[in-house]
Amino acid sequence: MLFSNARKGKDYINKNVFNLSDFRYLPRWIILFIDICIIALSIVVSHLLILGLDVRHYHVYPLVLVFLSIIGINVFFMYLFRTYLGVIRHSTFIDLFKIIFANFGTAITLGVLNYAYYFLFGKKIILIPFIGFYFAFSCLFLFVFRLLVKTFFNAIKENKRSAVRKKIYILGDDDTSVAIAQAILSNPNLPFDILGFISYHNKKVSIKLLGKNIVTKSDFIHHLKDEDHDISGVLIIKETLQKEELDFWVNIFLENNLKIYKAPSMQKLRSNEMINHIKTIQIEDLLNRRPIKLDNLEIKKRHFQKTILVTGGAGSIGKEIVRQVALLEPLQIVILDQSETPLYDTELEMRETYPHINFKFVLADISNLSRLEPIFARYNFSMVYHAAAYKHVPLVEENPHEGVLVNVLGTKNLALLSSKYGVNRFVMVSTDKAVNPTNVMGASKRVAELFVQSLQNLEGNSTKFITTRFGNVLGSNGSVIPHFRKQIAKGGPVTITHPDIVRYFMTIAEACELVLNAGTMGKGGEIYVFDMGEPVKILDLAKRMIKLSGFEPDIDIKIIYTGLRPGEKLYEELLSDDAKTLPTSHEKIMISKDPSMAFEEIDELTELVIDYSKKEEKQEIVRILKSIVKEFKSNNSIYESLDK
Repeated sequence: MLFSNARKGKDYINKNVFNLSDFRYLPRWIILFIDICIIALSIVVSHLLILGLDVRHYHVYPLVLVFLSIIGINVFFMYLFRTYLGVIRHSTFIDLFKIIFANFGTAITLGVLNYAYYFLFGKKIILIPFIGFYFAFSCLFLFVFRLLVKTFFNAIKENKRSAVRKKIYILGDDDTSVAIAQAILSNPNLPFDILGFISYHNKKVSIKLLGKNIVTKSDFIHHLKDEDHDISGVLIIKETLQKEELDFWVNIFLENNLKIYKAPSMQKLRSNEMINHIKTIQIEDLLNRRPIKLDNLEIKKRHFQKTILVTGGAGSIGKEIVRQVALLEPLQIVILDQSETPLYDTELEMRETYPHINFKFVLADISNLSRLEPIFARYNFSMVYHAAAYKHVPLVEENPHEGVLVNVLGTKNLALLSSKYGVNRFVMVSTDKAVNPTNVMGASKRVAELFVQSLQNLEGNSTKFITTRFGNVLGSNGSVIPHFRKQIAKGGPVTITHPDIVRYFMTIAEACELVLNAGTMGKGGEIYVFDMGEPVKILDLAKRMIKLSGFEPDIDIKIIYTGLRPGEKLYEELLSDDAKTLPTSHEKIMISKDPSMAFEEIDELTELVIDYSKKEEKQEIVRILKSIVKEFKSNNSIYESLDK
């Protein structure tokens, strides 16, 4: 009843109020005529007040003639101060002052004429109290008239604007929800009309917040069943919700085709650009977890006034590492990548965002040792973050030689140079696809892991070699979410390789935070793995993304299955079968105790696979990879015959 009465009232106003806000401005003579009528009314009211006080007017001249003279004098001053030229609906204090000056001039003139006549003829024409009453009433009535017109047109405009605004509820009735509602209501540029607040509880309350109703969870859900409800969306404060609560509410909103808006932080709410900070919720918001925080002071100490190298610095992970390192006040950041255009774009972004940081941008291929060594010789690197890699499974499966040259030879070059030039810490970014690999890409990364680990205990080495291993990164270049987003924008279809395929996900910022933390806490030789939470079914991910975009899966946007790609598996793993984990100082970060290899053995095998890669002998390359990584079993690939 509460919802329907409010809706009927608004519908009545929208249908029956003529669109006066579209009127052109009235001619100035009409405004002047209305003002004359108002001052005539002021004379009548002043006259009646004088009579009520049992005071008698002077009768030197007929009262009608006196009153007409007052009007004439007032019209003269109105013309002098141009009180009738302003657009009434846009009246300001300047217009009020013009009215006061015009009427004050009239009162002064009447007073001067009155006393001049008295000195000349010994009689007064007008009562001085009458002049005072007239001045007060004429100013008041003229001002109130303009105020009423202004208010009326503002109400019409607000009603018209309300008709096109998105009618939303705010999820929650706590202090944060009220503060966000106040910020929205005080900003006329925001395209939202707040209908009320949704309580997390089912206990009904009769109070209102900011004049808006509070509805219970059950009442709101019940109201959504009405086909004619006028709710277009809900604003949520993601930080106040547990993941289970967020999933519960998002499912309800999506099932009822409501837009879901995400409230910004209170700091952004106070900014003039708040309209740019209230956005529809994205799939990344639903998959995101609480950020991991460790000893930030220790991390800063490790990077403060140090020279840092980031390979693959123009990629998704590498660029985010650069952003986070830039906040730690390093002496210099050297960003190395072989992709020219992304590196140039990265340079433009970093120099604009962090103008106080000393950047050096190097275009180089990590498989080219002669190109890398002068760089290590020139800069005294304290930390090397190795994020450069070929990562796309189907492409590397087709080109195993290229995968080995970058992922194995490139890593080998960087690791050996780090040890040779006394780099304090070498942090390698690896992948969950290196665990029980079913493709060349994962196997090449596992070989790189083995080589990096083998250097730790090599005689004369002082560098701490650390590996981080995690799953898919939300929004990274070539990842599934941007791919789905493009397909949905084109109207579909959304392509999935298999209905049962699942993946672990984490955000780019989260992944890079892990890399920095690992680089700080590592003692050398560790492979750090991250508690990725529960794996996500890609089919469910696609359906949610389609619904968040305002479409129905398999109705508006088709979902089709293309079959597993070469080397792809249904389930990713973070730990190998015979690996054990050790806890660290943080419950979400563990050390994987994978089997390792002696330096002499892995060095000889990597040299062999690199030689075959230079000759582009694909079968031999994969055969050697399988001899190094015993658990490498090809899946849906031309190399499956090598496993027999």
